[in-house]
This record gives sequence, structure tokens and C-alpha cells, in this order.
Amino acid sequence: MPAPYLATALTGPILDLETCIINAMPTIEHWLSNEWQKHTVPFYCSVDLRNSGFKLAPVDTNLFPGGFNNLNPEFLPLCVQAMMAAVEKICTGARSVLLVPENHTRNIFYLQNLGVLQAIMRHAGMDIRIGTLLPEITAATVINLPDGGKLTLEPIQRRGDRVTIEGFDPCVVLLNNDLSTGIPAILQNLGQTVVPPLRAGWATRRKSQHFAAYDNVAREFADLIGIDPWLINPYFAACGKINFREKKGEDCVANTVDEILSDIREKYVQYGVKEDPFVIVKADAGTYGMGIMTVKDGAEVRALNRKQRNKMAVVKEGLQVTEVMVQEGVYTFESINEAVAEPVIYMIDRYVVGGFYRVHTSRGVDENLNAPGMQFVPLAFEDTCLMPDREARPGCSPNRFYAYGVIARLALLAAAQELEKSEGRIEALSLSVTP
Repeated sequence: MPAPYLATALTGPILDLETCIINAMPTIEHWLSNEWQKHTVPFYCSVDLRNSGFKLAPVDTNLFPGGFNNLNPEFLPLCVQAMMAAVEKICTGARSVLLVPENHTRNIFYLQNLGVLQAIMRHAGMDIRIGTLLPEITAATVINLPDGGKLTLEPIQRRGDRVTIEGFDPCVVLLNNDLSTGIPAILQNLGQTVVPPLRAGWATRRKSQHFAAYDNVAREFADLIGIDPWLINPYFAACGKINFREKKGEDCVANTVDEILSDIREKYVQYGVKEDPFVIVKADAGTYGMGIMTVKDGAEVRALNRKQRNKMAVVKEGLQVTEVMVQEGVYTFESINEAVAEPVIYMIDRYVVGGFYRVHTSRGVDENLNAPGMQFVPLAFEDTCLMPDREARPGCSPNRFYAYGVIARLALLAAAQELEKSEGRIEALSLSVTP
């Protein structure tokens, strides 16, 4: 499958950054290899990137990726190999996996994701079954998929410190549920290995904590290859005690917006960028593109109308927004068939296994594309983004997607460090509690 045409892929200042990353490939791969020895790599991960021509940076990192059905089918063998490595790490000799999905039974795209994820694990030699948390499913329930495949959802049972389904006692519990509404009691204090760990869910995780970890990684990487860390790292700050409906906390948000915009303007002047800076205000916990708005002046926060406030006040499953992150907006100057596009990169363990372009025909270059009406175009990564130069593949053009794979792996490394810090906080809290 040929790579999709990118309107800006072959022009613009991003060439300088891409060339720098490609030329530093041996140094980068050696450094990353050493980092993977120091940290526990998340089981799987997807990273939303934005390529503005003058900047390439992650804007969101998902530790419960739900779009495996949007990957290029040609890379299924790569996914299988990476999955074998990932499972072997967490449970040597593991052959049984219980997959716990989101509570969706009508979202056909998500169900197709489960079908692909299940197929990957089966090809990797896993005996995998899907256990649902939905109370209305009390017996094995078969769901037909558009491609002719079938999914069987089965009710999860708790037996002592283990979760099972009828006739199946798994070695590993694999979560594809981001735990936005909290950690179900049935999954707490298990004797089985649970991946990703429960603390990776939005019940406890915060985007601002992730980008604090990414800030450290980006600075170290920038020193490694000799670039300005801002070129791969968005400014951000967090605000708490927010209630958009009651206008509580809006001064913090508005003032933070203006501070970050001021910092961005200085960088734009430094690099000769003529665009107007903007920021994204988003819920500090949550997914599905909810609770997000583009802002170009702090006054816009104070001037929100009732409809806008209600939209910002809740996220997935009606959860109230009480914390937000204000993040530097990164333009996306990539397009497919004149529609705005952004790359999303998928990893299993430490391996890049593919990705896709999120495309939206009715959104602008400064807007969130993770919204109703989005479409997906599979990326045709060459050699898993690890052989970017012509010398490795005579007669081929440079792999323009190598930089995507590198930046995504930096976000993955940041997620690893983030989870280690969160484990330390939880242990410290436990020790401080007197029985």
C-alpha cells in the first residue's frame, strides 16, 4: 500500500528536523535501547502527533489504544511479533489472556478493534477470551462484525484473588478499558498480572503528569541530538478546582492561556513563524475528544456561552470536568485530499507497529480532529520506521515517517517514567496510612 500523499510532506522547514533525526539514527537507537533497559515499557500505546512544518510534537498519549482496526493489514505480522515479546515479558510462558474491553456493544468500530486485537493475540499463540464488565451480559453473547467475523463477550467472575470466565482461568488480564469511571471492585487486588496497570486508567492518571514526564524526556533527547526541545515539545500547564457551568476556576484557565500564548509568541518570533499562536484547553483526564476547545485569547474563556460551558463541563460517560490542561496548540499542515490530517502512531511493547492518519473534512488546521465525522487512512510505514535512509534500502527514497516513530517512542518512554512515578506515589500514600 503506497503512503498517503501529504500536501506538505516534501516541503518546508520540517525537513531540517527530520534530517537531523535521520542523521542521528544510530545515536537515537542506541540511546532508546539503553532507556528500555531502565524502564518497564507500557504493554501498548498510541500517540497523537501534530506536524506543523516547523514543529513535530505529541499532543496526546493513550495507554488503552482502541483503533487497531485502522492499522495497515500488511503489518499484522509485525504486530504479532511485538505481541509475543510483550506477553513473554509479563508472564513467561503465558498462553491464556482475558481481554477486558470498554462497555461498548453498539460502537461497531470499537468492536472491530477488539476483533483485530484478538486476532493479533491468537496469531501470537495466545488463548484469548473477552470478559465484559457489563452487568446485563449474564451469559456468552455473540456479536457479528461487518467483515463476517464474530466476537463472544462473556461475563467476568471473581474467585478469590482471580478473575475468570466460565471454564477459563487466565494468566494475564489485558485491559482495553481506560477506567474513566473508576476502578471496578472486581479488578482490584488481583493475584494475576494486569496490564496496563490499574493506575494507568483515567481514574488516577492525568495528562499533565504525562507531559511533565515527556518534558524531561524531550529535554534529554534534544541534548542528545543538538536541537531546541521546543521543536518536539508543546508548552503546557494545569488548572484544578474547575467548574465551567458555575464559572469557577476560569481565572486560572484564562491567565494560563495568556501566559502560554506569550511564551509561544516568543518562539514564533525566534523561528520566523507567521501564524497566530493558539492553545488547546482540555480535560486533564479523559478520552474520545470530549471537553476540548481551541483558544487564542484568555478572554475567550471568560466569554464562553452556556452551550460552550456545558460542552466543556463533562467528558466520557457524563463525568464532570474539575481539572484541565492548557496545552500549546500545534498546527497540522498535513492534508489528504484537501482534508486536514494528523498521524496517530501505534506501539506494542517498544516496537512501532504502524499507525494511521486521522482525517477530518470539516475541521481546521488549529482544531481537534478527534471528533464525530473523522475518518482514518492507514499509514504505510516502511521497515517499522527503523530504516530511514537510502543506504539501508538502495533505490528507495528516505523513510519520511522515521521521525514519527521516534517522537512516538519518546512519548512511550515518558509514559513508562510517568507510571513508575505514579506507583511511587501510591506506595508512599499506602505507607502514610496508619491501620
